[in-house]
Amino acid sequence: MKSLMKLNPRDSVAVALRPIQAGEPLEVDGVKLEALQEIPQGHKIALTAIPPGDMVIKYGYPIGHAVSAIAPGDWVHTHNLRTNLDGEEEYEYQPDLHPISYPNRGLTFEGYRRANGKAGIRNDLYIVPTVGCVNGVAELILQEFKAVHPDLGPFDNVTILKHPYGCSQLGDDHRQTRSILLDAVHHPNAGGVLVFGLGCENNIVTEFRELLGDYDESRVKFLVAQEVGDEVEAGMALLEELYEAASLDKREPIPLSELNVGLKCGGSDGFSGITANPLLGAFSDFLISQGGSTILTEVPEMFGAERMLMARAESREVFESITSLINDFKQYFMSYGEPVYENPSPGNKAGGISTLEDKSLGCTQKAGTAPVVDVLQYGEKLRKKGLSLLQAPGNDLVASSALAAADCQLVLFTTGRGTPFGSFVPTVKIATNHDLYNKKKHWMDFNAGSLLDRPMQEVLEEFIAYLIQVASGQQTRNEQNDVRELAIFKTGVTL
Repeated sequence: MKSLMKLNPRDSVAVALRPIQAGEPLEVDGVKLEALQEIPQGHKIALTAIPPGDMVIKYGYPIGHAVSAIAPGDWVHTHNLRTNLDGEEEYEYQPDLHPISYPNRGLTFEGYRRANGKAGIRNDLYIVPTVGCVNGVAELILQEFKAVHPDLGPFDNVTILKHPYGCSQLGDDHRQTRSILLDAVHHPNAGGVLVFGLGCENNIVTEFRELLGDYDESRVKFLVAQEVGDEVEAGMALLEELYEAASLDKREPIPLSELNVGLKCGGSDGFSGITANPLLGAFSDFLISQGGSTILTEVPEMFGAERMLMARAESREVFESITSLINDFKQYFMSYGEPVYENPSPGNKAGGISTLEDKSLGCTQKAGTAPVVDVLQYGEKLRKKGLSLLQAPGNDLVASSALAAADCQLVLFTTGRGTPFGSFVPTVKIATNHDLYNKKKHWMDFNAGSLLDRPMQEVLEEFIAYLIQVASGQQTRNEQNDVRELAIFKTGVTL
């Protein structure tokens, strides 16, 4: 393995691919230097002298400025590098669009065709509490169901979409809770849904039912605990109806063009922007070339890289939507007196990420090179084929839940530090490095660290084949570990 990697010809730093010892002679792209300090794996080393105030360049773009003199061979990190970010900005539409070069291969996956024409990759049974008060009773109902049907019958998973909300919320918080739960009921991975309320909550079942609009009455049932004598018995009876309705469901070939994939990263390290995120970018471009769709979220982790996304807006209207997406989220930070650059996390820094620009430029690699065709608000579902951006924070579970709610049948999640979590749809964890993958194979699904040793196209083909298997029913680690969760974005007052 090489010792250093320079990511762009314009870069003034390189990334250490292994731990570097002080005094060690090094060479990258014809530049010879000596490490002046120990450089941890995934961290940056200066290739040239960088005076105080000058930009530090990585990925071909500034990731901040030097706050002290940096010599060739110096470790470049939080002690000598600061962000350039501060508040809202003005942007100009300067389109830079490039065609995607992958030919359409006519690939399919084995999925479930729903009555409304959508395609699911799972036949899951969801219990959707309209209010957190009934989470515990939902567990009792689920326990009884599993006792009667230990193999789950026609269902791949049974998930309670537990949350603490649905009451004592006002304004946007109440609307957001209701919107995400409505999205879950309509999700194409759902083969059956029990909507379960208490009876006195703000998110009352009768209103929720009206807001659902058209739905398959054989696949969506409703229960209000205060309106029945034994809510466990009543809930069990409704689950039996859903079981019967799903009993003949079978997988069938479905074009890859009907796959919607969420793109997310968390617990990033210095390899995230070198291995796993570029792999997702290549897959995103490939899937879009096949007629499919991907969604990128984590708006705060676009700060510092937003101009790259804006240049890829397919129209001025989309550009203006991206501008609003970025500045509205910055205003959200500032309305609470928080700086827009309060990122990266301690784990990110330990992994080699120094500033939010450093993190964002690596993060947005997940979106490949395709044009941005649409911008979705939190709780909205996918509208157009291609690459869309979605309004949601960087928090792993909140953002992944928003991607699932937007009709992504699965979420791809890259990480250099590791995490056991999973959203309520299959959540594929992609390790950025060999060490993490080998240490946490019970968490990780795919090793993108192999890109340090093998060409992108070879690894991409393996990744495509693996994801088709997942879409056709192969369980992800979060499913094997029975870890499926929901988190809803909260911004306002709780009564």
